[in-house]
Amino acid sequence: MNTIKLAIVDDHQIIIDGMCAMFTQWPQIQVVITANNGKELLALLLQITVDIVLTDVAMPIMNGQQLATEISQTFPHIKVIALSMDGAGEIVENMIEHGNIQGYLLKQTGGAELVDAIELVYQGKQYFQSAVLENLGVVVQNKRQMDDAQLTTREIEIIRLMESDLSNKQMAEQLFISVRTVETHRKNIFRKTGTNNVLSLVKWAYKHKIL
Repeated sequence: MNTIKLAIVDDHQIIIDGMCAMFTQWPQIQVVITANNGKELLALLLQITVDIVLTDVAMPIMNGQQLATEISQTFPHIKVIALSMDGAGEIVENMIEHGNIQGYLLKQTGGAELVDAIELVYQGKQYFQSAVLENLGVVVQNKRQMDDAQLTTREIEIIRLMESDLSNKQMAEQLFISVRTVETHRKNIFRKTGTNNVLSLVKWAYKHKIL
């Protein structure tokens, strides 16, 4: 395999130092750039050839998603792998959708697995750690359930008012509709969401980011 030219960006220098020391065990990987924020890295990418950028996600000045988006637009030949403490599904989804990343791993990953991921991405493949994929799957499933529910804008309004513990009469007055209409909306909401009381509905709404 050719030497893989790697850039590392992380706002914690001790993380960078540790990875640079670790990569000396794998001569096929050469760290050619290190940076503590995205803007610094982008300036260096104009001067130095890089194959893969290994980036943190939560960083000041420019976060990992913003950096990955900029790289995909300005340096489309460079592949990006995210390495983060946080593998929340929403974050991973945003990195994939907006940053066009090719990999995502958690920082507790061992060196050998990280190197495997880098080599696979260099070969044009992708590498998303199993725990990351599980979290992403939950987000996708929740969105699918939300789409299946097909709640109207009015029904979402009423869910938010129900969470505030308003009576049907109070909701009707606030929305300028009849109490009977509110009752009909409530029945449709419970049917569509598969819930049967306000508490379970509120839990469903928080899970699906309505509240």
